[in-house]
Amino acid sequence: MTLYFLIKYLHVLGAIVILGTGAGIAFFMLMAHRTQDAEFIARTASVVVIADAIFTFSAVIMQPVSGGLLMMLSATSITERWLLAALALYVVAGLFWIPVVLMQIEMRDLARKAADQRTALPPRYFVLFRRWFAFGFPGFGATMLILWLMIAKPF
Repeated sequence: MTLYFLIKYLHVLGAIVILGTGAGIAFFMLMAHRTQDAEFIARTASVVVIADAIFTFSAVIMQPVSGGLLMMLSATSITERWLLAALALYVVAGLFWIPVVLMQIEMRDLARKAADQRTALPPRYFVLFRRWFAFGFPGFGATMLILWLMIAKPF
């Protein structure tokens, strides 16, 4: 196995981790939310925040590093249109992902407080959840488009 293919493997693995963790987190948060059970939501959101910190964050850091190394090893120019589009989408995904993480932390804290006080979830939780849900579409969609651009290199 060449260095190029080892780095390419790590790059693809990073993309899989970002997409897989994103899909998993979205699923588990949505399922917990549907229960309206503050304690269950708090426990689920706690795990989600940890998963984002460990898996998503490390993959998000690894992607530009491995991508830059792949560019160097393959003599790919930064001016390739597909690459410029992918980099722009990476920024878009990040602009949605960072607030999503902050929302997850706040939703976790609100659910913990409601569970501890044995009260209903506050209106702020539902505002955050709707925003979190809405932010997921462009954030996740951008990552799906990046993957397509990496594979197809259409222009």
